[in-house]
Amino acid sequence: MAIQKILVSQPKPTTAKSPYFDLETKHGVEVVFRPFIKVEGLTAKEFRQFRISIPDYTAIIFTSRTAIDHFFRLCEESRVSVPETLKYFCISEIIAHYLQKYIVYRKRKIFYSETGKIEGLIPLIQKHNKETYLMPVSESHDDTKASALDTNNIKYTTAVMYRTVSNDFTPEEKLDYDMLIFFSPSGVKSLVSNFPDFKQEEIAIGAMGQPTIDAVNEAGLRLDITTSPKTPSMAAAIDAYLTDHK
Repeated sequence: MAIQKILVSQPKPTTAKSPYFDLETKHGVEVVFRPFIKVEGLTAKEFRQFRISIPDYTAIIFTSRTAIDHFFRLCEESRVSVPETLKYFCISEIIAHYLQKYIVYRKRKIFYSETGKIEGLIPLIQKHNKETYLMPVSESHDDTKASALDTNNIKYTTAVMYRTVSNDFTPEEKLDYDMLIFFSPSGVKSLVSNFPDFKQEEIAIGAMGQPTIDAVNEAGLRLDITTSPKTPSMAAAIDAYLTDHK
C-alpha cells in the first residue's frame, strides 16, 4: 500500500524548517501533527500532598524543558521565591540554555552534561556532594535516569510536578492514516484507549526509543519503522521507509 497520509504524534513544528515538511515535498505525502498525549501540570494543592518543601533544596536536576516549565510554574503558584544561590544541573546544554526563559543565565551557577545523558552529569554532581538535590519529574517518569543516580550513590529527591494524560479524540475524528508515528509509551496506550477496535492491517507504525517499541509490541502491533545508526532521527527513518516502499 502506498503511503499518502502520515500521523506524527507530536505538536506541529513552530518553524518552517522541519525535516517532516521535507518529507512532504520529497515523497508527496501529507504529514499531520496530532499529539496522542498532553502534559498536565499538578496544581499547587496536589504538589503540597507530597510534603516537599522546595526551599529546603540547594540544587535542582533538570532532565527536560517540561520539568523546567513546571518547576517555575509551581514555585510561582506556591509563592516560593527561587534564591539566586540555587544551583542548576541540566542533562544537556540545550536544556541549560532554556533556563534563560526564567532566570538571568550569567548570574547563576549552571552545570550541564556534555554528552546529553545523565551519566555525563554525575561527575559534576559528585563534585558538589554537599548540596541537597531535587529532581522534578513526570508522574510516569523514566526510571533509567534515577537508576543512574542511585547506582552512583547520589542522594536526591524526586518531585512529581506534572503528568502525561491521553489527548482524547473527538467522535468526529477519524484515524484515516497510512502511517502512525509514536514517541512515547503513553502515545501507544492512548491509541488503544481511543480506538479499542483498532486493527493495524496495512497501516505502518513507527516508534522511537526502546520503551515506545516495547509498548507497540505489548499492544500486539507490528513495528515497521524505528531509528538506527544509519537513520538516527525519526524523520530520517520515515524517509528511508518511504524510499524503500515506493
